[in-house]
Amino acid sequence: MKSTKDKILDNSRHLFNEQSYSSVTIRMIAKTLKMSSGNLNYHFKKREEILEALYFEMTKEFDYRLSSFSEMEVSINQIKIEIKLTMKRMIDYQFFWTDLYNILNLNDNIKTHFHKIYDARFESYIFLFTQLKKNKLMKVSILDWECQNLAEQMILYSNTWLYSTVLYGGKINESVIEKKANTLLSILYPYLTVKGKKEFYEIIDSNER
Repeated sequence: MKSTKDKILDNSRHLFNEQSYSSVTIRMIAKTLKMSSGNLNYHFKKREEILEALYFEMTKEFDYRLSSFSEMEVSINQIKIEIKLTMKRMIDYQFFWTDLYNILNLNDNIKTHFHKIYDARFESYIFLFTQLKKNKLMKVSILDWECQNLAEQMILYSNTWLYSTVLYGGKINESVIEKKANTLLSILYPYLTVKGKKEFYEIIDSNER
């Protein structure tokens, strides 16, 4: 059975996703839970505390997966699986990614951790490229600065795909996730070997070719 605190977080997340963080008040959250604002304030004194709790709830899984990244099987297919898992987790906390700039400027703890995650993600991509080269899936001739640019491009797309989809009126469903995952994966394509490109085409939906 969920605790009152967990219920507050779940309801807040749904409201934030539906209406945006800036549009939802403590009173609105309390109303959906049929409790008084004072009762809610017992658990969270202000809305920003709910925001911070939801952020660290979301990134708990990201942190774990980044810490175990070195143990991941390195293949084009596994990379796509990881991409889709991340995208689905982002959708659960859509409000954060569609208002990323403003939210980062609202909370120093979130901003500091987000930058820390960026550094970890960057290093994970560099490690991934090294493993892809070892497995003869990525060209060994790719220079260090090219790998760094490639990592930045992939992180940038990861951070913004959800925002851009919503901005242009797109509906988030399995088909969109598949398409966006393929788009992110295709950033790698020019750097793949013949073997890597063969694996790439084996997992890209035929409608995307």
